[in-house]
Amino acid sequence: MTVNRLRPRRSCLAVPGSNPRFLEKAQGLPADQVFLDLEDACAPLVKESARHTIVDALNNGDWGGKTKVVRVNDWTTHWTYRDVITVVEGAGPNLDCIMLPKVQDAEQVKALDLLLTQIEKTMGFEVGKIGIEAQIENAKGLINVDTIATASPRLETIIFGPADFMASINMKSLVVGEQPPGYPADAYHYILMRILMAARANDLQAIDGPYLQIRNQEGYREVAGRAAALGFDGKWVLHPDQVAAANEIFSPSQEDYDHAELILDAYNWCTSEAGGFKGSAMLGDEMIDEASRKMALVISGKGRAAGMTRLSKFEAPEA
Repeated sequence: MTVNRLRPRRSCLAVPGSNPRFLEKAQGLPADQVFLDLEDACAPLVKESARHTIVDALNNGDWGGKTKVVRVNDWTTHWTYRDVITVVEGAGPNLDCIMLPKVQDAEQVKALDLLLTQIEKTMGFEVGKIGIEAQIENAKGLINVDTIATASPRLETIIFGPADFMASINMKSLVVGEQPPGYPADAYHYILMRILMAARANDLQAIDGPYLQIRNQEGYREVAGRAAALGFDGKWVLHPDQVAAANEIFSPSQEDYDHAELILDAYNWCTSEAGGFKGSAMLGDEMIDEASRKMALVISGKGRAAGMTRLSKFEAPEA
């Protein structure tokens, strides 16, 4: 079957799976994606009941066009298989993806793929419809990120989990996402680029993790802007106040979107019979060619996914 694995994910809202009030409120927020959390946001004693709360929310909630994801517990725990079985059997047709945290190697992704396939076949669901999001949260996962990215055709995203990652490498900081004191450069650049390269090499999306200082809007914008500048597709949001910032930062500006659409129109014209079958042309003072088209496709794609409306109009030059 054909599934759109490149869903909009500018803002990925974390929602505790054990909190019905938060689950209801999340439905009305303008986040591109919501993930209902059975892992860190759920205390051990409520994980079992939270599974059923999530199933009810997925089946009976009004989620609009949001991408609906459930984060299960990682494979080193005893909760994982029952998380997957309960949620997918109970709400599979209303679920887009399962998020697997603390992924350390490709075999963990393959195991989830196999379990999902068995459930889908048993329940009569469409096989392969439910995607997988893999979260990289320690050094071993980062070392193996290239093989993780090729582990399953269900895979849709590679996600950076900064808090556990910082702990796993003994980073000298207690503020998740902030730079550690004493290091003059960007301590996350290598990590983010490794994840981004693995994602892009396999046509996956790259998502940045949370920023825990939820009242520090300036700090959130700075960290999100760093990831967006590199090419990441979106970032987690932990509070409703972060949603608008993520949607803005991971969307192109109106000026860039209009310019990208003009490049595409101009290139299509110059390579056509009317344009003389030329491989390059001038757009104002700018020369455009096939490489320009590829760059413009990225920006236009993000703008269209964000529902932007172009304000520019291409006019073919006079002969």
